[in-house]
Amino acid sequence: MGGPLAAKKPMPVPVKKTPVTDRRRDGRIDVAAAIEGEDERSRSMASVRRARERERRQQELQRLRNDGVKVVREVVVPEAITVQELANRMAARGGEVVKALFRMGVMATLTQTIDADTAELVVNEFGHRVKRVSEADVEQGLTGTADIDTDLQVRAPVVTIMGHVDHGKTSLLDALRKTDVAAREAGGITQHIGAYQVTIAGGQKITFLDTPGHEAFTAMRARGASVTDMVVLVVAADDGVMPQTIEAIHHAKAANVPLIVAVNKIDKQGVNLDRVRQELLQHEIVVESLGGDTQEIQVSALKGTNLDKLQEAILLQAEVLDLKANPDRAAEGTVIESKLDKGRGPVATVLVQKGTLRQGDLVVAGAEWGRVRAMLDDKGRQVKEAGPSLPVEILGLSGVPTAGETFVAVENESRAREISEYRQRVARDKQAAAAGAARGTLADMMARVAAGVQKEVAVVVKADVQGSAEALVVTLNKLSRDEVKVRVLHSGVGQITESDIQLAKASNAVVVAFNVRATTQAREMANRDGVDIRYYSIIYQVSDDVQAMVRGKLAPIQREKFLGYAQILQVFEVKRLGKIAGCRVTEGVVRRGCGVRLLRDGVVIHQGELATLRRFKDDVKEVTNGYDCGMSFANYDDIRVDDQIECYETETVAAV
Repeated sequence: MGGPLAAKKPMPVPVKKTPVTDRRRDGRIDVAAAIEGEDERSRSMASVRRARERERRQQELQRLRNDGVKVVREVVVPEAITVQELANRMAARGGEVVKALFRMGVMATLTQTIDADTAELVVNEFGHRVKRVSEADVEQGLTGTADIDTDLQVRAPVVTIMGHVDHGKTSLLDALRKTDVAAREAGGITQHIGAYQVTIAGGQKITFLDTPGHEAFTAMRARGASVTDMVVLVVAADDGVMPQTIEAIHHAKAANVPLIVAVNKIDKQGVNLDRVRQELLQHEIVVESLGGDTQEIQVSALKGTNLDKLQEAILLQAEVLDLKANPDRAAEGTVIESKLDKGRGPVATVLVQKGTLRQGDLVVAGAEWGRVRAMLDDKGRQVKEAGPSLPVEILGLSGVPTAGETFVAVENESRAREISEYRQRVARDKQAAAAGAARGTLADMMARVAAGVQKEVAVVVKADVQGSAEALVVTLNKLSRDEVKVRVLHSGVGQITESDIQLAKASNAVVVAFNVRATTQAREMANRDGVDIRYYSIIYQVSDDVQAMVRGKLAPIQREKFLGYAQILQVFEVKRLGKIAGCRVTEGVVRRGCGVRLLRDGVVIHQGELATLRRFKDDVKEVTNGYDCGMSFANYDDIRVDDQIECYETETVAAV
């Protein structure tokens, strides 16, 4: 079988299969057919199916319309809405809405915003119902409902200490707190609102707000009175009733809160308490010894006399007021103070008035919002929650809120963002309106300036906290005269930046820096462009200098000349000399006998003179950039590693 015959067996011829005709390909056309136009391209089955489905849906929709059954929606229309958003709310195509607007004579694209009246016409055209709402409705229900009496619990009283400058308000509070706040205040005066809670011998708590007594801080004092339960009016037994004492009385009356008079400095010789009582009587403050209902406590902050009686008087008044709050609800309260901290970002001191604020809560404070990343009490300790009457610093806000604004804890981020954006928009609109009004008056002012009829002093204000910036603006605005106007171009919180210098240069303005410093770039730009930056830590000096500018009495004045910066690397304890700072000069030069400021986190904490300047063990006249040296301050020892030393000289220059 495996012979030659088998080898010659013919191989099977492969059957040529007839190709299966692909109907989808039948429609292919060649060049001739295309020219003659005899052939047409056929459609795919899927295309035919889609067309039939679309036709069926249209017929069904038409039948519904013919039957008179149509979906009528309630369309919410705010004060302004984009065309696309309006189409979405009506479940209509954007193009149809654009066509409807075109028929009304309004040319608008999908991304353009139309007003509520136009939107209402469009909604009516499409046969839907309109529900008009205001943008302000986002704030509805923000402040919670009224509390039920059974939910209320006793809370600590909030006491504001008020009085004339240098009458001993902060010293009295220090005696109560067993701390020394006054020593850390520049010039011995309080320039920020402080909020503290103390626990007294019986275990009861009292929250104190320490407001500055200087007249520039009227607005801050008014804010303190608006959140307080009672006011302790401090009157010095030797001075009696002074101008700011009268202002404090007015604030207390305006806030409709009870008053307790603390007559301080009774340890001084020759004080006349009857004179103080008679002066108070002139302002309708009748103390108990004269048959009135205002408690009067004679104290000495220096000796600690009768502090227990003052605490008893506060607690007695609190008992009469029956102060209660519900801690089991979303937190509400007031921003007492705010600032931009170099290392921590926006920081707000808040007083919780209702509910309990917890770490991680979402809050809206004025036009800012954020999640509470951390909370610190008045002693700098971290706390997880803060109940009614507890003042805390909160971190985590998107920006620095305005002091005096309310803060509220909200349920979710979208609500917080929505409220914040609305409030920022309102603030921008107000600012734009004010700028528009100012432009008209500015043209008139410039005409008067050109004619020599009126001059002006333009000022850019930067401060360490919001309250100080606000107080400076109030002070400067009061200095305007008929012939010379003081115009505050901008006020803000934080370091002086290049944008501040550019604004000052464009307007030929002076930059007033209150407890803050310029960045290196800003300082270089100011030197290059000839912009005058004036540094202050006491508000009296600001008003005196600007008043001198207004009156044109700037004949020979003392002006600072910046010398250099040094960084503290180590601190040594040396017998007979105290603490010595081991420093490296990081910029410019340090000279013996120059003025110095100690900066901690960009804030001035001491101003004085150099006591010693040494290289190794030798006294030297100056040390230049890049070299190490040892320094000590005259009568000051609170120095730490990483503090910065700013060196300057004072020179006398003629007024321009």
